[in-house]
Amino acid sequence: MKGAVTLLLLTLPSLAIAENSSSSDFSFISSFLQMIAALSIVVGLILLTKHFSTKLLSGSSSPLTAKHIRIIETRFIGPKKSLVLVEVGGQYLLLASSDNNLTLVKQIDMIEEIEVVEEGTNFKSDIIGLFSRKAERRNN
Repeated sequence: MKGAVTLLLLTLPSLAIAENSSSSDFSFISSFLQMIAALSIVVGLILLTKHFSTKLLSGSSSPLTAKHIRIIETRFIGPKKSLVLVEVGGQYLLLASSDNNLTLVKQIDMIEEIEVVEEGTNFKSDIIGLFSRKAERRNN
């Protein structure tokens, strides 16, 4: 299906030129086909550029993807005020953020109390795991 659409888009300019050369008067159809072909080429180039730029930036060897600092959670406590839990090199820090200030509140050592949920996990399995851990704690 994609091959047929690509073939049609590639032949549109030649069809428009052939029709335009056979008659000397203005043809709406040939102008329309040229416009559609040019538009499809421009949109295709934009999509290719987007695809390759995201591949280039998301490569594992890129220094932009080195993740040594991770924001675990952010809680807003007022207008332009929030608490931010950050992991930096395996240490967890609780930071207070205000309009133009960022201060360290506490370094957290007991991370077992904090459950970190990774992005892209299944919510249903997380809830089931939470209830099973609570049941194990009650039995012990």
